[in-house]
Amino acid sequence: MPHESLSQADVLLEGFLALDTPEGFRAELIEGEIVVTPPPDGDHEDYIGLILEQVMAHSRTRMQFAGNKGLKLSSGGRCPKNHAIPDGTFAPKALRLYRGAASWMPCEGVALVVEVTSSKPAADREAKRHCYARGPIPLYLLVDREDSSVTLFSDPEGDDYRQHCTVPFGKAVRLPEPFSFDLETAEFI
Repeated sequence: MPHESLSQADVLLEGFLALDTPEGFRAELIEGEIVVTPPPDGDHEDYIGLILEQVMAHSRTRMQFAGNKGLKLSSGGRCPKNHAIPDGTFAPKALRLYRGAASWMPCEGVALVVEVTSSKPAADREAKRHCYARGPIPLYLLVDREDSSVTLFSDPEGDDYRQHCTVPFGKAVRLPEPFSFDLETAEFI
């Protein structure tokens, strides 16, 4: 009986989905590379908490938040099916995207993903940016601890965002619809 041959991307995806990572670690498949990261440090979680607090208090649209939610993103170019875990994912509460969602859910309806750089900042700055744009996820907020800056990427097209706004810690960055408020970063310093 002939059997169907698997592509290299299929073999990689199967291997990735079968991974048994140590407790607290997370694994992602980003642009054809399996990336395993350790649990975040306290400063990392502090930034996430500061962003979450402001979004819940000031967003024009009521949002739901998921920390470390697995997203299935469109593949493209040299990328097999991407599976990323943003540090934070926001979606309009009215959509109830997280209810009944599988561990790896599609990204349709997600309004914003947040990444705070840690041990592999290049992945957050480049590879994940391209994956999120391909999603397409409308907004990507990057807190870059090395550069002491916050960048909001918007207007995804293809495998990148057409617009971005970078501000140093201490300055505000405008989150457009559906959020419609200025995210303050003074406490990031």
